[in-house]
Amino acid sequence: MADTKQPKPGIDRRNFFKTAAITGAAFVGAGATAGGLAKPWIRTAAAAGTNWKIQTSWPGGVGLQIFKDWCGSIAEKTGGELSLEPFGAKDVVGDFQLFDAVKNGVLQAMNPFTLYWAGRIPASVFLSSYPLGLRNPHEWDVFYYSLGGLEKARALFAEQGMHYVGPIHHGPNIIHSKVPIQSIDDFRGRKMRLPGGMVAEVFQAAGAKTTLLPGSEIFPALEKGTIDVADYVGPAINYALGFHQVTKYISMGPPGFMSLYQPVDLMDLTVGMDAWNALSPQMKQFVEMEVHVYSDMHHAAIQKADQEAWKKFDEAGTIVTRLGESDVEKFTELAIPRWYAWANKDKHAAEIFKIQLDYMMSGSLGYVTPGMVKDQKLDL
Repeated sequence: MADTKQPKPGIDRRNFFKTAAITGAAFVGAGATAGGLAKPWIRTAAAAGTNWKIQTSWPGGVGLQIFKDWCGSIAEKTGGELSLEPFGAKDVVGDFQLFDAVKNGVLQAMNPFTLYWAGRIPASVFLSSYPLGLRNPHEWDVFYYSLGGLEKARALFAEQGMHYVGPIHHGPNIIHSKVPIQSIDDFRGRKMRLPGGMVAEVFQAAGAKTTLLPGSEIFPALEKGTIDVADYVGPAINYALGFHQVTKYISMGPPGFMSLYQPVDLMDLTVGMDAWNALSPQMKQFVEMEVHVYSDMHHAAIQKADQEAWKKFDEAGTIVTRLGESDVEKFTELAIPRWYAWANKDKHAAEIFKIQLDYMMSGSLGYVTPGMVKDQKLDL
């Protein structure tokens, strides 16, 4: 098993932290030029250094642009020692083929929605938000960076011959529909796209007929009527993908609770183990720190774009409907047994969920009370 611990600080500290300081400034600059970045460093990186082919799950919009800008900045920040060659969704392989493409060396790295691997790694349903679980980005940072979540994730992916570098925040997911969704009962009988895993099972329990599709296939499925309801990411990306052209409604949770089922959408950066091990210890540490910086900037940039997108949806005549507090209670009743069912699929899932459950039951959060889970058993 590969070493899942972060490199110890103190390796060429002066040069490393000088580079890290440049990283933050350079990426902020990248965010300020959303139309694209000049890339004079690519020739230098190609002439000397390591190049990774990396594909994201973003099919377009601001998410893909931010990803490409970030990839384009890496060669400059590393003096050409490492460069990232970015590809959008389906440019090299299909979204659901990314796992094998990295594992087998077709790509050196990927930037997927972590939840996509629920069928391969059951514990991955707890590496991104799930219905009524941890609800804010900072809670996930606490889980990953102070409660042992990062080490757990790295151990799981190491078993698959890959290195999980770190989580990347996006934002809440929203639901687009051809019909108004105003309560949990309105999902009954609807043909609905969802990312699979526990999320799909909760909506199936609510009566929806779910299907798994990558983001790039949602628009044509809505247009053809193959589905009439679709979850995907946030307003900016979804507007750029044209969802307002094939649906009239957006459904969300009560005010202040944008998404009941995926309030924090997490992507990640995962690298093939051979590619990762070829890096120097200093470069490994740089990449790990850079992903943390990128997560913060990626999340903030998309939230900014979302504010403009809401105005565009309004101008397009899209109607926003919200579920009520009673729907939150009903979804919770459906979700909790499925938390435990997924956690009990294997020991890794149980261990990860237990960390999150203790956090949710703590005085810090209080999302879960003993009475809510009194009939449930966790097999550790």
